[in-house]
Amino acid sequence: MSDDDTSPGRRDFLRKSLTLIPVVTLASAGLPATTFAQTPASDAQPSVQPPAKADDYTPTFFTPEEWTFVIAACDRLIPSDQVGPGAVELGVPQFLDRHMQTPYANGGIWYMQGPFLEAAPEFGYQGRLTLRETLRIGIKAVDASCKKTFSGKTFAELTTAQQEELLKNAESGKLALDDISSKLFFSNLLNEVRNGYFADPSHGGNKNMGAWKMIGYPGMRADYLDWVTVRDRPYPLPPVDLAGRRG
Repeated sequence: MSDDDTSPGRRDFLRKSLTLIPVVTLASAGLPATTFAQTPASDAQPSVQPPAKADDYTPTFFTPEEWTFVIAACDRLIPSDQVGPGAVELGVPQFLDRHMQTPYANGGIWYMQGPFLEAAPEFGYQGRLTLRETLRIGIKAVDASCKKTFSGKTFAELTTAQQEELLKNAESGKLALDDISSKLFFSNLLNEVRNGYFADPSHGGNKNMGAWKMIGYPGMRADYLDWVTVRDRPYPLPPVDLAGRRG
């Protein structure tokens, strides 16, 4: 087994995501529990990791408490490892903060009239909450649940193992939250983290096209048809973003 295979779940997730990059908005399916990066036994780490930092960015939508949660959650959903850079490193929290202030996130371009009901997945979201309401209510509910369960600690104050277990329970819907379904909250949060990780850098995430470089995505190059079906060799040129910058 090569060194690159020490995080099979994460690598598989990123490989699958590559096929969806051109549409920017990725599929809404949640990740399986194996998505969370597995730490090799030879790389023993303390149970509580130093908190990841999101540069010196000052959020304009998220409150300080919400911002702390967002950074911690992004760091667990796509952590930095031997495969590539993590979500915090590539500016995904900044992407989320900026995206929450768009017409998409505030429901300005959604149909938001009733009836509001539970429907089969093929009918899409049928709830009354906008994206940013879903994240804001979900963050508050998760932190409240953590405080009850972990002696007053918020999500960001938990150990890495506790954070991952909690996210897995939210993904499956096993985590009971006040005012919102944990599964609904997790799926929306995960989608936003995916989007920020792979979107064009102009939106705040994917700094220096780090995610594109990792998977060999050419970005906005005008012509790479000769390489579309090539699967056994990496694309030989660096990616290009919408502004014409080369990675």
